[in-house]
Amino acid sequence: MPGPLEGIRIIEIAGIGPGPFAAMMLSDLGADVLRVDRAQAVMGGDPAQPPTDLLNRGRRSIGIDLKNPDGVETVLQLVEKADALIEGFRPGVAERLGIGPDECLARNPKLVYGRMTGWGQDGPYASTAGHDINYIALAGALEPIGRAGGPPVPPLNLVGDFGGGGMLLAYGVLAGLLNAKSTGTGQVVDAAMVDGAAVLMTMFHSFKAMGFWSDERGTNLLDTGAHFYDVYETADGKYVSIGSIEPQFYAELLRTTGLTDDPELAGQMNRSAWPALKEKLAATFKAKTRDEWDAIMEGTDVCYAPVLTLDEAPKHPHNVARSTFVEVAGVTQPGPAPRFSQTPASIERPPAHAGQHTDEALADWGLAAADIAKLRETGAIK
Repeated sequence: MPGPLEGIRIIEIAGIGPGPFAAMMLSDLGADVLRVDRAQAVMGGDPAQPPTDLLNRGRRSIGIDLKNPDGVETVLQLVEKADALIEGFRPGVAERLGIGPDECLARNPKLVYGRMTGWGQDGPYASTAGHDINYIALAGALEPIGRAGGPPVPPLNLVGDFGGGGMLLAYGVLAGLLNAKSTGTGQVVDAAMVDGAAVLMTMFHSFKAMGFWSDERGTNLLDTGAHFYDVYETADGKYVSIGSIEPQFYAELLRTTGLTDDPELAGQMNRSAWPALKEKLAATFKAKTRDEWDAIMEGTDVCYAPVLTLDEAPKHPHNVARSTFVEVAGVTQPGPAPRFSQTPASIERPPAHAGQHTDEALADWGLAAADIAKLRETGAIK
């Protein structure tokens, strides 16, 4: 069955990180996403042995020389047939190449032009280099993450590149597509990772306004300050996660740990006691293995889960039951999300070698065979 974005055509100008992630999500949902790789990156490759860059899954790849006028014209011809385009250049680069918003919207006024940057299209930092860690730092999202007495801890590159970046871009493109469908007019979507990371912090700004948040790292409810919201090491050197915030869940935590009658643990919200209570729970969890805690706590309302590795997560019974992870071309990977009852998402194909589908995809998008042959002769495509 087709996915919910069946019939939507999107051009992806190849990049790294958040742009490919947005394109992956849109492709998983059924959009025909055509990845434009640099002709210089086309090195060949056996289709039977696809690359393992999973962010590139689901899409066909064409190789185009964007410094060749015929290559630029080819992209603009594709734009005429597309619903959206996404790019992740620094501000001004797409314009210099001749595939900026003005050129593309002139060819297709209904086009949604999605732009992925760290700092945004304007502002004092717009033209400077950066990475996830810098964007979330400026957004105020990095400073609160970490334990008491320690420095901020970068949460991989999940908050800037993916949650506040690629997912924000996909969300913006979809909103633009809905608007274009109803109005007949496209627009530019300026998705900046610093903006997205800031939006992800909305609840904590609420806590701050309510007087419920301390600027001292690692002393709050959700930042490992509370003894009932943290990870604990087990006897075998593994870890479990506890999130027993609500009183009834906290009562279950005490029951399953055998600490119901401990008077010190009765005062759940006594913040001054949290460090000492954390030590008590740490000693308790250290007395059993993770498997033993699984046997005690899984299926209860403790708000519990074992902390799994990348290898363990696909094998957990819950993830197996939901097919949270799938195998494509011999590589285990997260499956498409979210789930749809009538138009299920799917992975169309494994990652492509750069330029693997140049002739095939250009033909599908309406270019004549003779024109494709001429483009190959001039080096505009590869």
